[in-house]
Amino acid sequence: MATFLYRLGRLAFRRRRLMLLAWTAVLVAAGIGVSSVSGGTTDDFTLPGTQSQRAIDLLEREFPQAAASGATARVVIEAADGQKLTSAAHKPQVESLVEELRTAPQVANVADPFTSGLVSASGSIAYAQVTYAVPQAEITTAASDALHEVVKRGADAGLAVSLGGNAVLDEEESNAAELIGLLVAAFVLVITFGSLVAAGLPLLSAVVGVGVALCAVTVASSFVDMASNAQTLSLMLGLAVAIDYALFIVSRYRSELREGHRPEEAAGRALGTAGSAVVFAGLTVIIALAGLSVIGIAMLTTMGLAAAFAITVAVLVALTLLPALLGFTGTRVARGRLTTRRMRAAQHGRSTTMGVRWGRFVTRHPWKMLLSSVIVLGVLAVPALSLRLTLPDDSMAAPGSTQRVAYDTLSKGFGPGFNGPLTVVVDARAGDDPKSAAEDTATMLSRIDDIAIIRPAVFNKAGDVALITAVPGSSPTSRATVDLVADIRDRSAAVEKDSGAQLMVTGTTAVNIDVSAKLGAAMVPYLAIVVGLALILLLLVFRSVLLPLKAALGFLLSVVATLGVLVAVFQWGWLKDLFGVDETAPIVSLLPILLIGVVFGLAMDYEVFLVSGMREAYVHGATPTEAIVTGFRHGARVVTAAAVIMISVFAGFLLDDVALVKSIGMGLATAVLFDAFVVRMTIVPAVMTLLGARAWALPAWLDRALPNVDVEGEKLRRILDARDRDASVPAPADREPAVSAP
Repeated sequence: MATFLYRLGRLAFRRRRLMLLAWTAVLVAAGIGVSSVSGGTTDDFTLPGTQSQRAIDLLEREFPQAAASGATARVVIEAADGQKLTSAAHKPQVESLVEELRTAPQVANVADPFTSGLVSASGSIAYAQVTYAVPQAEITTAASDALHEVVKRGADAGLAVSLGGNAVLDEEESNAAELIGLLVAAFVLVITFGSLVAAGLPLLSAVVGVGVALCAVTVASSFVDMASNAQTLSLMLGLAVAIDYALFIVSRYRSELREGHRPEEAAGRALGTAGSAVVFAGLTVIIALAGLSVIGIAMLTTMGLAAAFAITVAVLVALTLLPALLGFTGTRVARGRLTTRRMRAAQHGRSTTMGVRWGRFVTRHPWKMLLSSVIVLGVLAVPALSLRLTLPDDSMAAPGSTQRVAYDTLSKGFGPGFNGPLTVVVDARAGDDPKSAAEDTATMLSRIDDIAIIRPAVFNKAGDVALITAVPGSSPTSRATVDLVADIRDRSAAVEKDSGAQLMVTGTTAVNIDVSAKLGAAMVPYLAIVVGLALILLLLVFRSVLLPLKAALGFLLSVVATLGVLVAVFQWGWLKDLFGVDETAPIVSLLPILLIGVVFGLAMDYEVFLVSGMREAYVHGATPTEAIVTGFRHGARVVTAAAVIMISVFAGFLLDDVALVKSIGMGLATAVLFDAFVVRMTIVPAVMTLLGARAWALPAWLDRALPNVDVEGEKLRRILDARDRDASVPAPADREPAVSAP
């Protein structure tokens, strides 16, 4: 692979105009594709095999008028203080708004507040439940505009109208997080390279890669149901890794120039060495993200595949466009006019870098550094024992948004359970008395304390399937509601035994509970798969048994510590004001799985770039401790800059108002902080110091069985060095060069 990348680097350097033109064409084509499609996103979850999904499928057949899989909207109406919607002044206005909703595009059914009992006891709050004939992903702009027109008309009539439900399309998001991340990345790159030219190349290549990836994901959303956060995750990861990968290659290119190689040769060598590590690191992230599809949840699959595609584009840009850009800059990349005297002295070996000093410090005190690091991460991981999972709902919407206002207004007027009613389906097709089965079910529900309201049973046309709406007394994301669903399902066995009817609990709240349970159960197997993959890949790269084990254990430590921080901030509320967390809630169930997939790739990224330098020094005769310090000399500065950039990009998303995006940004930033600086820069050298030469041991039979992937480009360097030596040897003076006969 290293030889192929060496040739690719030289080719892209020579054909730089053609390569730049090709990527420009790809970017323009992607932009044209976005302008010619109308993509949409969805937050709907489907989980085949669960009770809630089986109930939805049954309702689709038996209650087609209810559009069980259709999108829903809650139009919440509130009168001014001291006024009632049931008054002669406001009731006609509310009825007019309801009638307007019935004639809106794609609407299948509207529940009138006055005839459906959807007016609060105070009479000041009511809501109309709107059911659409199409799922969320197919809601048109016209249908969305009709909802907002109702809001406007209500305001003109002196009523406060807000919208909730999955049919309400999100407003345009701010780009502040991305801009802050780019600005911080630019600052770090300038400090690292001391050159505006060198700092600009990673940023330019990252912008091109992210632009292509986001356009492609948008086009894909026109053909598949794409998760609403797929683009955000693609942007977050694509931007961070694209800058990091370019940073590694540009740094290596500058080193090759300082060693006296011509620019084209330096580009080939940089891609053959650092480029090999980029390919390996990118593949680990891609595999981990694409592996999310095995869990079987469509929303998670689209998020994983979209982010994996963004990583793929970032790798391709780093391997093709970046060498071409280096061709345009030539040797100017190596001119660090913004460097300090200390930086210039370190570059020429006249002073000791901070990375080398840190490496020596850790190797002198391995036990102290190892134990202190493990204890700190262990303490931070303790809150993870209280981890609870949920799915995002309108309670996690941005404060002040129409979804959040609707949620809070409903809670104020009807109680928190109204935001997550349960639908109990009584399937009596195999029973003798469907009506009796429905009555028994209603009686059973009435005996449960945490149910606030039970609505009368509604039967299908055949009269053998009924649905009963039960409103919990607690909020949809509370532990009490989770226990309530489990309690109903446990008690349903008695009803089924007496009447022969099957009971199933569904509705948005029940679906969310089932999905969260599925994700929680899948977390450990997925973690085992990821760790197993890490062991195999690192075994191939470092040709050592103990190093992969050490890397995998360090990865696990950083993951559980990150989960502990997330629980402490988002679930317990510690320092929530500092991080802009508006309200505590269980951790979004998607986050731990995503965290495992993403952090795995990033952890292997830093492991390869740091430890490969150590392995190279050890292979060339350095002692184990000297090899560690040498690895820090060559890689610590670049790894530190890469980690700071990633942390900055991810932390920028803490400014987002959406709880899911905020938690993903904080989780990834914290994980990179722990893994790069505590695990890779402290625990790794400490453990390797204690292991000594045993860290690099590999049984002879395993050494023969494993292929040599040459991620560090060691074989490539030997070939190139031999070629350079042969080229520098002059021909003997007493020997004429051979000339072919004419």
